[in-house]
Amino acid sequence: MRILDLATLGPGAADSAAALLVEGFAGHWPDAWPDRESAMATVEECLASGRICRVAVDREDSVLGWSAAEPIYQGNVWELNVLVVRPSHQRQGIGSALLSDLEQQVSRRGGLTIWLGSDDEDNMTSLAGVDLYPDPLWHLARITNLKGHPFEFYLKMGYAIAGVLPDANGRGKPDIFLAKSVGRR
Repeated sequence: MRILDLATLGPGAADSAAALLVEGFAGHWPDAWPDRESAMATVEECLASGRICRVAVDREDSVLGWSAAEPIYQGNVWELNVLVVRPSHQRQGIGSALLSDLEQQVSRRGGLTIWLGSDDEDNMTSLAGVDLYPDPLWHLARITNLKGHPFEFYLKMGYAIAGVLPDANGRGKPDIFLAKSVGRR
């Protein structure tokens, strides 16, 4: 497996990356990228100047997964926009490798923190389906992973839960925020 800039591969790689968004999010987040057109629009946004868009490929340059981030807060913080791995290749270290690579890319560009939101639209955590008000942080401190929500992957990769936005995706469907320091101290 190699990790490189998506832009260095041919146009077929962008098409594969778009198809992977649809496939990779269909199970728990089908509205994120419901079709190739919406996914291709995201791929094109991620390839814009000033952003990071990295892809993991096999020996035949087939896309196994990809990640993308953009600078916010004057480049001190980078938002992780996409991290997706082909479902048939998950739990083989590809996501970890992509995330580690992205962290290095952000650090090289002077970024200090990577931030991301991880939605719970499918009742995967104890935060879903409940009214988190009036004390969202009380609920967040007691979060439980019920169905393999990816927040635990990020915790294993050194990220910390930094907050929650109740009802971000509709009543009882929160967005869980995670962050990690990647800048040199």
